[in-house]
Amino acid sequence: MTHGAGPLSIAEQSAHFLTREHGGPPDGAVPGEAAWYGRDVVADGSWAEALTPDVIAAFEQALAAAASAGDPDHLTAADFPLEAIAPTLDRWRRTLLTGRGFLVLRGLPVERWSPAMQQLFMRGLGLQFGRLGLQNPQGDIIGEVRDTGAAKRDPYARIYATAGEFRFHCDASDVVGLLCIRPAARGGESRIASSVTVYNELLKRRPDLAARLFEPLALDLRNEQQAGAAAYAPLVPCAYDGALLRTAYLSDYFRTAARHVALPPADVELLDLYDEIAAGPGIGLAFHMRPGDVQVLYNHTTLHARTAFEDEPGRERLLLRFLASVGV
Repeated sequence: MTHGAGPLSIAEQSAHFLTREHGGPPDGAVPGEAAWYGRDVVADGSWAEALTPDVIAAFEQALAAAASAGDPDHLTAADFPLEAIAPTLDRWRRTLLTGRGFLVLRGLPVERWSPAMQQLFMRGLGLQFGRLGLQNPQGDIIGEVRDTGAAKRDPYARIYATAGEFRFHCDASDVVGLLCIRPAARGGESRIASSVTVYNELLKRRPDLAARLFEPLALDLRNEQQAGAAAYAPLVPCAYDGALLRTAYLSDYFRTAARHVALPPADVELLDLYDEIAAGPGIGLAFHMRPGDVQVLYNHTTLHARTAFEDEPGRERLLLRFLASVGV
């Protein structure tokens, strides 16, 4: 495992994420480990994992080695010597890529790490799953998820740079990781749900709307399109290869496409019901991330959301984020 040829561009990782085999909609509900319910994983206690001292020590030793390995933008997984916890990493990869599709890891000692070491940890963790990708047009590889005040300057700014609610969505990469450095003073609850489960529930209630997920919806590009290009693009949310249902869903970006093109009433009905199901009791998980918590999500099968939050001076919410593409 090398994963060190330099970061993928936004266009490269998006194209990889959306290259999905599709043989037609499934005949019925889609089974499998990725079709989990929050009520079940809460009941069996499997949804969050407390990191052991041995795992933390292995990462800290690997960070010390990687810090002296050269240009951080071209580090490889091999630059983070983690052989001592190889079985743990293999289990995490199986859980993420072929299992339920998410990890919640707790207990990293971020308070004793410098900001540089916090960012280096996210590089190292991301490289265990794939090749890192750029976060934004500014070229950041590890992104800072904070309220930058962007919403005051542009009501259609990327939502992760604001304090507003971020409805259920997935990022345009195979894997996304988030490390909590500081929680918000108020709000900012994290929510995750299985997009496979949401599809199955939607199919039960409204098979006509479920079928619409295999047709293009208009996606707002939020003013980040290339010069002269259209301000929105068609995106087919779901693809099914006969075994795995992959979903690319961005509720807010589908909704604000209405500023560019009229949305059919059925599309608004679809978005409303999809979001309602994802947030429904027993479907997903809702929790506040604490300093040292990490969530890692397989975007093809896992949705995430965040409630609005408020900061206080000296207590501004800060999460670090990586994006990774598998098999590139």
